[in-house]
Amino acid sequence: MEAIKTYFNAEKAESLLFIGFGIFAIILSVYLYFFVKDSFWKGLAIPLVFFSLIQIIIGTTIFTRSPKDNLKVENILKYEPQKIQLEEIPRMEKVMKNFVLYRYFEIAMIFLGIILMYALSNYGFWKGFGLGLFIQCAVLLSLDFFAEKRGHFYIEHLQSINQKIQNNDK
Repeated sequence: MEAIKTYFNAEKAESLLFIGFGIFAIILSVYLYFFVKDSFWKGLAIPLVFFSLIQIIIGTTIFTRSPKDNLKVENILKYEPQKIQLEEIPRMEKVMKNFVLYRYFEIAMIFLGIILMYALSNYGFWKGFGLGLFIQCAVLLSLDFFAEKRGHFYIEHLQSINQKIQNNDK
C-alpha cells in the first residue's frame, strides 16, 4: 500500500509544479504582451499563455483526481484484489501509451520552436513565438519524463501485486 500512496502523492506534488509553472507563465505573458512593446516578447507570450492554460488544467485535474484514485486503488486491494488486473493495470497501460504520444508531440513542438527561432530569425514575433514554444514544450517534456518514469515503477508494482494474487488463487 505504501508504494501506491507514494505514487499518488508524487503525482499530486508534480501537479503543483504544473500549476505553478502555468501561473508563472501566464503572469509573465501578460507582462510581456501588454507592457513590453517589442514584437519578440509578444510572440513569446502567445505560446506561454496557450501551454500554461494546458499546464493549469492538467495540474488541477491530477491534483483533484489523485486522492480519489489512491483511495480507489487501496479499496480494490483490500476488498476486490482481482480487479487490479481488470481495472488499474489497463488504466495505467493507457496512461503509459499516452505518454508516448505526448512525448512525440512535445518533441515536434520543440523542433518547430527551434525552426521558427532560426528560420524566421529576422522576424522578431516569430523568433519569440519559437522561443516560447521551445520553453513551454521543454518544460512539459521534462515533467512528463518524470511522470512516465514514476508510472513505469507503479505499473511494475501493480503487476507484482497481481502476480502474488494469481499465485495465491492457485
